[in-house]
Amino acid sequence: MTIRVLLAEDQTMFRGAMATLLGLEPDIEVVADVGRGDEVVSACEAFRPDLALLDIEMPGIDGLEAARRLAKAVPGTKVVIVTTFGRTGYLHAAMAAGAAGFLLKDAPVTELADAIRKVAAGQRVIDPSLAIAALSEGASPLTPRETDVLAAARGHGTIADIARQLYLSPGTVRNHLSAAIQKLGARTRTEAVEIAEQKGWLV
Repeated sequence: MTIRVLLAEDQTMFRGAMATLLGLEPDIEVVADVGRGDEVVSACEAFRPDLALLDIEMPGIDGLEAARRLAKAVPGTKVVIVTTFGRTGYLHAAMAAGAAGFLLKDAPVTELADAIRKVAAGQRVIDPSLAIAALSEGASPLTPRETDVLAAARGHGTIADIARQLYLSPGTVRNHLSAAIQKLGARTRTEAVEIAEQKGWLV
């Protein structure tokens, strides 16, 4: 049986190389490729691939949001995230979005092809080192609202700016920022943002 694959990757050269290498596998066929996250669902609706390989950072929408939409629109297409970002928060978010696999781009193409076969057969495949890190680190300690406030703080706006953006009072924003800073062991909100971004908790 031939496994039909869609590639979603914004770097044209990398996407072309991946398509060529996977095309050499006797049981894998790349039926479509796109360079934007907001093209994933329509392409999958048109080509009905067995599996979609999604990058995380893409124009339009990111790969995690594309995975969420794909799970609703074309549930028969399994998702594998292939990214340069080996962050445990991204792994947690990908699994929550319904992804069946999470691999890093520096993996050999033989490993990627093997992962495609396993996911097509109903298994779940996760980069081993990232899986160990995720188990030891655990999920984000931030509440959803603390995450929203910290994400809004990435723009270096004032407390009033963040409050207007999130329709909260300035006092509530201060409380959430203070709680997030304390939970992350940071000294400032900028440091808290950096820690949360590094771990992939602001997605």
